[in-house]
Amino acid sequence: MARSYNQKVKILYLLDILRNQTDEKHPITTAELIEELARQGIKCERKTIYADIECLINYGFDIVNNKGNYYMASRELELAELKLLVDAVQSSKFITARKSQQLIHKLSNMVSKYDSSELNRQVYVSGRVKTMNESIYYNVDKLHSAMNNNREISFKYFDWNYKKEKVLRHDGKVYRMSPWSLSWDDENYYLVSYDAEEDMIRHFRVDKMVNISETAEERKGRERFSEFDSAAYSKQVFGMFSGEPEFVTLRCKKRLAGVMIDRFGNDITMISVDEDNFEMTVKVAVSPPFLSWVCQFGGDVKIISPDTVQYAIKELAKNIIDSYN
Repeated sequence: MARSYNQKVKILYLLDILRNQTDEKHPITTAELIEELARQGIKCERKTIYADIECLINYGFDIVNNKGNYYMASRELELAELKLLVDAVQSSKFITARKSQQLIHKLSNMVSKYDSSELNRQVYVSGRVKTMNESIYYNVDKLHSAMNNNREISFKYFDWNYKKEKVLRHDGKVYRMSPWSLSWDDENYYLVSYDAEEDMIRHFRVDKMVNISETAEERKGRERFSEFDSAAYSKQVFGMFSGEPEFVTLRCKKRLAGVMIDRFGNDITMISVDEDNFEMTVKVAVSPPFLSWVCQFGGDVKIISPDTVQYAIKELAKNIIDSYN
């Protein structure tokens, strides 16, 4: 590189060195900075190092000078925050193992090389189920683009068979939907959309959508989504399984109060009915996943009303018992 070009990029190389090679426990001296820059073909004097660091500090970088020992004191994201992000990436089913490695590598570049090892040690988590389909990243991008452009989309939808083969639903039917929101439920991404033909809200697993195309038609269903609350919707819908929303009263053991708050939020009203139980009324989409969710508590959660939902869970339990006879 020409000398003039080297001098122009010198401050950028200096910033990289401070970001990647220093922290509070690992400062670097002026002599070491000069040596590191020399490895990049950049010659400089001490006074220019002082001036450049002062320039970076004035710009807003948190660089500390401790008696001639320099280090980057803070960054855009601290190590504890990056650990949270790494854990989120690793625990997400919809992010493939390969993409997880790529994202964690990029996150590791945001701290010093000494701290990055703490992030890399968290990469190897055994037994973690990961999706095989990387198209989800491009699908999400297409869906956001369609929503930003206020356009309908068309796509095909598939399921997996026991041979691990993709099987298109309804013999390859092309779905036309108005995309309005993306929701993350049970570690999967879902598109929440409006079906104009059926006049209803529908949701689809994003990783099971193929051949997504933006159409020339404007989205429909704006009235239905004008006051749409995605957080409230997620509380009502179990496993993103369609069902008619209605108010259901549940009687629960008091030791399950935390479980109910985790599921429905801390704004629910829990009324004590005796020493061991409380009752609450919540709005849910009554569906097989909701009934199965109640069943998992083995009688510690009981449907009190309405009678139709109480009958539905009795039928579910009866069918399960009959399947073993």
